[in-house]
Amino acid sequence: MNITQTKDLLKATFHNTGDLIMRELPCGDSPLLFVYIDSLTDKLLLEQDVISPLAAKAEEGALPRESERMKELLLAATSFCQDVTLLPFDEGVEKIAQGDVALLREGCDLFFMFSQRKTEKRSVAEPPTATVLKGPREGFIEEIKTNTALIRRRIKSPDLVFENLFVGRRSVTPVTLAYVHGVADSAVIDRVREKLLAIDTDGITDGASLVPFLEERKRSFFKQVGSSEKPDIVAAKLLEGRVAVITDGSPIVLTLPFLLVEDMQDSYDYYSGDWRASFARFFRVLGAALTVLLPAGYVALQSYHFHLLPVKFLVTLVGATSSIPFPPAVEMLFVLLLFEVLNEASMRMPRYLSVSLSIVGAIVLGDTAVKAGLISSPAVLVTALSSIGIFCVPDQVGTLSILRLLFLCASAVLGLFGIIAVLLLTVGYLAAMQNYGAPYFAPYAPRILRDLKDGVFKGSPTDTVTRPLSFPNFNRIRQKGGDEK
Repeated sequence: MNITQTKDLLKATFHNTGDLIMRELPCGDSPLLFVYIDSLTDKLLLEQDVISPLAAKAEEGALPRESERMKELLLAATSFCQDVTLLPFDEGVEKIAQGDVALLREGCDLFFMFSQRKTEKRSVAEPPTATVLKGPREGFIEEIKTNTALIRRRIKSPDLVFENLFVGRRSVTPVTLAYVHGVADSAVIDRVREKLLAIDTDGITDGASLVPFLEERKRSFFKQVGSSEKPDIVAAKLLEGRVAVITDGSPIVLTLPFLLVEDMQDSYDYYSGDWRASFARFFRVLGAALTVLLPAGYVALQSYHFHLLPVKFLVTLVGATSSIPFPPAVEMLFVLLLFEVLNEASMRMPRYLSVSLSIVGAIVLGDTAVKAGLISSPAVLVTALSSIGIFCVPDQVGTLSILRLLFLCASAVLGLFGIIAVLLLTVGYLAAMQNYGAPYFAPYAPRILRDLKDGVFKGSPTDTVTRPLSFPNFNRIRQKGGDEK
């Protein structure tokens, strides 16, 4: 196949796309053809490091015809080249689409493939979704090589392994599986790798697109995959024996196995005293409990168990709700839905309008609705407290919102008995749930005494001498003076 036929075939394969560059370099009776994607290739370095040296060799008549000698010449003439591969047409086309440069010589049916990619990326900065009070202020970005380097800087060990995979039939998205050899459980690594390789879809555009494929229970609304934008957090989880999944184009790194207690912890806990960290974690759990139980408890007490309330408070409550035309359950459901709509609108509006929306929603709508007699002030107060508590555990907002509605419906039908029944079912479900061989509700169900030192209440780091026993890992001892009992 000559150069002209190759150019025509490449144009047809790429459907005459405008960013496919085919540059021909004269070289006697055997011209060279460079093929690359315009937006993915650093053209300046390509010209300086490849084309100019080869053009000089061509003028001297020193370009060999043999493939192996040509490969050696490329490696010697270009200082940047770490690897030059010879690929047939079909495989070469895939590499061109991924951003590599192809070099074809007249009379040769194989492409010389090498990398000269140009990557546009933002600088490493503090992640916008994680406020850092103390500790490193670096956050992951959308470039996968930078993200792996941020982890490597924190774990300078030959045991840190990065496995490079590609996911998506059309997107061919680079995905890196990271773990510490000899610490992470091989069964977990194999299971995660198997799930990634089994993905058969058109494209993966973000790490969140991988979550449904990595979840063990497909129909559960409970979070099953951990995520973080901070390299120090991911490095700490890798040292504990977890596996990380890094996706090109995403600043979110996924971690497995995931335990429910992880979302009750924060990186700042490890920069403050043990008592202060335990105090903060307790209030996170309390905030989550208030989010789920407070609206349901309010409806149950007002509808079925008002005799449990103190007389003075009951008189005040009756006075505030006597003119409301809706039953307590309908009123509370209306207020919750109103707050959810306002929250969604404030998150998606431009920043300079979100303040105005908060004022309109919180003051104008709330105050006007109370004065008009559509909702009562106690219902607004209960909903406000519940909505504030939900952000004590921001990574569980979706789950807590669904649970809040379930408990509200149960209390509207059965009162406190409904709340207790749904609570028992929820705890039982969580206790029976497994996530890559790890009990989801560990270290409380089953009760693992050693891991309780870093559960809701935090113990001293000097006492945490073993890696967590709540999920599979090897080499349990991580600190001198520990034992595996």
